[in-house]
Amino acid sequence: MIRIGVNPIGWSNDDMTEIGGDIPLAQCLADARAAGFTGLELGNKFPRNASELKPILDEYGHALVGGWYSTNLLTQDAKAEFSAARDHAILLRDMGCTVFIAAETSNAIHSDRSTPLSARPVLAKEGWAEFGARYSRFAGMIKAEYGLQLVYHHHMGTVVQTEAEIDRFMAVTDDAVHLLLDTGHATWGGGDPARMARHYKARISHVHCKDIREAVMWQSNREDWSFLDSVLAGVYTVPGDGLIDYVRVLRELNGYSGWVVVEAEQDPKKAEPAEYAALGHAHVKRFLKEAGLVDGA
Repeated sequence: MIRIGVNPIGWSNDDMTEIGGDIPLAQCLADARAAGFTGLELGNKFPRNASELKPILDEYGHALVGGWYSTNLLTQDAKAEFSAARDHAILLRDMGCTVFIAAETSNAIHSDRSTPLSARPVLAKEGWAEFGARYSRFAGMIKAEYGLQLVYHHHMGTVVQTEAEIDRFMAVTDDAVHLLLDTGHATWGGGDPARMARHYKARISHVHCKDIREAVMWQSNREDWSFLDSVLAGVYTVPGDGLIDYVRVLRELNGYSGWVVVEAEQDPKKAEPAEYAALGHAHVKRFLKEAGLVDGA
């Protein structure tokens, strides 16, 4: 079954908390439900224990889809990472989640507005094998202890950004590590999300849908902006409002079961969250049908 969820980053930004900082969590939850969503990922305004969070989400008819976790596996081993991730994993387990979203951020620059994307970290060839081994072990430990499938979130400004880096990461990790396919990051990173969907279908357990405003992307690339400046300029938008052919991508995921999440970070003063949430949900619902996937939301 496919369910359509949303990330609250369209209401309140996690990397720049002042963006949308004045928008109450209740407004986000109400807007999301009115738009047709039945689940949300974690945001910076969410309580971080199940006893507080579950009643809040239940009030608005939402499930918790999952939530981002920043790893430091380039600088520490899997055992240390597993210990550090305990509270996050317990929250996800207790909220009935099935996936553990992770991204390596020990040397990432996506949250630094002063650093252009051209200065992002690049992992040396000799570092990939150990990185992959650590991630595989960490994912196995998370699955064994908490029953959560780790899904790796490739991301602009990190060591896994380009299509080639995604390929390398998938090659050096074992089947304990699955992929979070993010259409917006894949496209801006120079890749083809349809090819990734086709090639890694068996290991894709979570999908993020954000679209790209092509003119903003090319200007960011030409003028070497930071990730956050690009976001504030509107590089991302909801599916169906940019350049990505979603039906082409989703057709490659025939048989997929899980969440498809609208995750389009924008400045809420420029892109009214409720309006764009409704637009994103309507488009994804239509794209899923056109692609031949069943929407169970």
